[in-house]
Amino acid sequence: MSMKIETNQKHMTQDNRVVIEKGLDASKPLSAIAAELGKDPTTISKEIKKHRAFQEHNKFNEPAFRCALARDCHKKHVCSTELFCKRECKRCSKCHTYCKDYVPFDYSCPKTKKAPYVCNGCSKKSGCRLDKFYYRATRAHKEYKTILVESRAGINASQEKIKALDDIISPLVENGQSVYTILHNHPEITQCEKTIYNYIDAGVFSVGNMDLPKKVTYKPRQCHRTEIDDTGVFEGRTYKDLQNYLREYPDTKITEMDTVVGPEGSSKVLLTLHFCNADFMMAYLLDSKESIGVEKTFDRINKAIGSHLFCKTMPLIITDRGGEFKHLETLECGIDNILRTSIYYCDPMASWQKPHCEKNHEYIRKICPKTITTFDRLNQNDVNLMMSHINSSCRESLGGLTPFALAKMMLPKELLDFFGLKEIPADEVILTPALLKGKIEVNA
Repeated sequence: MSMKIETNQKHMTQDNRVVIEKGLDASKPLSAIAAELGKDPTTISKEIKKHRAFQEHNKFNEPAFRCALARDCHKKHVCSTELFCKRECKRCSKCHTYCKDYVPFDYSCPKTKKAPYVCNGCSKKSGCRLDKFYYRATRAHKEYKTILVESRAGINASQEKIKALDDIISPLVENGQSVYTILHNHPEITQCEKTIYNYIDAGVFSVGNMDLPKKVTYKPRQCHRTEIDDTGVFEGRTYKDLQNYLREYPDTKITEMDTVVGPEGSSKVLLTLHFCNADFMMAYLLDSKESIGVEKTFDRINKAIGSHLFCKTMPLIITDRGGEFKHLETLECGIDNILRTSIYYCDPMASWQKPHCEKNHEYIRKICPKTITTFDRLNQNDVNLMMSHINSSCRESLGGLTPFALAKMMLPKELLDFFGLKEIPADEVILTPALLKGKIEVNA
């Protein structure tokens, strides 16, 4: 007699989904993953099928109209137009237009139609030329949050109930009564004041915002464009979560990430990556403070050194809640769909939670003082020159060593070569605006 698994009816958390992803990567059966989470195997199966990500097959060197019967087909002269053609018709790009037996090749893998429904743990995935499916915890949780919000959008009331509310509220609002007064005098209305205001704003009732004297005088609140508006992305990734993780894995390498902006009106910004173990900082020039620039930078580094070395060098990144870091899945998953890093976020208004990065920005501001210098006329070579001088300056905190000296010992050579920085002799280090004279002045 089999033991029934004790299940809980709570929604999947991001931690649950990470367990599922790791289990799939390790080729564990769904029953084992379900037992680990205390859920029914059917629940795990539905979760995987609902949130798996499709990856199209590699089309390199693939014929445009591949036939499923091509392997055993030896037909010739199917088109009857090339009388002296000696090739088999399957070698011809026009074969599919003439052959009555042509069957389009099915690129779907039969293994994805049964448990575990994804290719995470498949030993043949690296050389497979079929369509693939992957389960990624970050992507799955983001889709879940989106569905959760959409399912709760709209008016949570029937048309009859809305009509009854409208009959009570609209005439009284037209008589100049406030929503508070109406609700106070009509205890049978169960909705709160905020909900009624939302209904009026949505145009559900006969009256609108123009019928509310105070409403039209208030300026709508605006959310910070520079901050991430989807707070669900922070679940399991706060500074407190980071501290809990480091208590369990204290030897994890930490990279602090931030952006340095120019004066108001300038567009280009610097993306900084500070490797705490070597006190070494690299900066990349971005055309604007948008997420696409950060994502492209990560992909370039990934392509240069590979996902394995990326994960080994930057396994954990902490940054602030700027909108340029909002696409968590794109930053964490590499170009080959492999998890390359984990990102955590500082608390609001708590830049002290990434102190090394903030401290090192002082060196950048020595060369590019805030408000009076701009990055708009710089190129990446200029930024590399600046970072070469900054990383060649000895630090008291490092016992007189330079970040460059430590980086050579603690960071992979492939990464340093890709950065393209050069060590500057001690007496030639310049940490003043003179280093980039003529390129950073606002009024130049």
